Amino acid sequence: MRTLTDQLSQYADYHRDRRNIATHFVGIPLIVLAIAALLSRPAWPVLSGACLLTPAWVLFALATLYYLWLDVPLGIGMGIVSALSAAFGQWAASHTTWSWLAIGVGMFVIGWVFQFIGHMRYERRKPAFADDIIGLLIGPLFILVELLFGLGLMRELHDAIETRAAR
Repeated sequence: MRTLTDQLSQYADYHRDRRNIATHFVGIPLIVLAIAALLSRPAWPVLSGACLLTPAWVLFALATLYYLWLDVPLGIGMGIVSALSAAFGQWAASHTTWSWLAIGVGMFVIGWVFQFIGHMRYERRKPAFADDIIGLLIGPLFILVELLFGLGLMRELHDAIETRAAR
């Protein structure tokens, strides 16, 4: 399997324009939250009803395991993002069916509009997932690392990704 640097470098190669990356800072979180909302029904009580198990929790738990396999500290960060997203999904699912669908579908559509504007208008290149479906999992991780890079953290990873993506 490919390493963290391999995955992020390949993804970064499709995201060289800063304006495209900016659209992803809006689009990807909206899509992640929409998926969390839409997959928060049905819900099954577990632990004597203390918790609810939903398809969203299962999906985000599996994604977190993948992120942990790539890198433990980033996996923990993505685990926190995943838990917050799944909790948002449960909140959305607690509303009426129409409200739940409006939240989930609305955020999903708006998120993809941002994604396609970024790729069609600024990057002028297809999204990374068009060539490698794992790009759908790497996108949220890319947003987290770009945020960390912006804070001046993980310089070694940043430099390795930039060197590979600039080839």
